[in-house]
Amino acid sequence: MEIQTEQVKITTEFIKLQQLLKFSGAAEIGSEAKDMIAEGIVSVNGEVCTMRGKKLRPGDVAEINAEDITLRLEVI
Repeated sequence: MEIQTEQVKITTEFIKLQQLLKFSGAAEIGSEAKDMIAEGIVSVNGEVCTMRGKKLRPGDVAEINAEDITLRLEVI
């Protein structure tokens, strides 16, 4: 399984999980991000997260495990 890591720089105190998926380009539209989260393929700091509004702060890591790729988003 190939793992891609992308660092996402934010200028605010936090970013919500659904917004992070859209901002990083992992999801093109909000409904796609919502579906990814609902399907349980997104984890935050190693735990599956089904909360779209989960607040991620610098140092948090979101991972998307889909098909043959894992996308690791590091909030900086």
